[in-house]
Amino acid sequence: MNQKNNHPRINVGITDKKLSADYSIKFVTNNSSGAISTFLGNTRDNNLGRTVKFLEYEAYETMADMKLYEIANDMLSKWQISKVSIQHRIGHVSLGETSLVVAVSSKHRKEAFSACEYAINRIKEIVPIWKKEYYDDGEIWIGSQTGVEFSPIKKDI
Repeated sequence: MNQKNNHPRINVGITDKKLSADYSIKFVTNNSSGAISTFLGNTRDNNLGRTVKFLEYEAYETMADMKLYEIANDMLSKWQISKVSIQHRIGHVSLGETSLVVAVSSKHRKEAFSACEYAINRIKEIVPIWKKEYYDDGEIWIGSQTGVEFSPIKKDI
């Protein structure tokens, strides 16, 4: 995965390849930081009372990249953090696989935790990435910006 911007403290990206927390942790690791906070968003086997088989993510990639960079830049201005890495997966994501990695380094843990939580919430609010959940009896699109079901789509339609 390549860094998609020229900021030495920010690394964001969208990929259809499996994500590696190690990649993001390596990017944010530095000798002046005593804390690294990470978040991994993994595909679980249930949602909305239904058994999930797998997910498919789609993104308006150019805009999503810009929004991820905007979030990372906001994090640098709001908290005393050293570096931030945000990676999001698109395409088919199987159960247990990671679809989002956020890693933040700072001198102290409170800053890293707060900035990491901010990133996760802002990604859901403003980044144009959507997921489709597949079940035995159909599938639905879940809007990341709202966290609600859009419309059910049945296999036989």
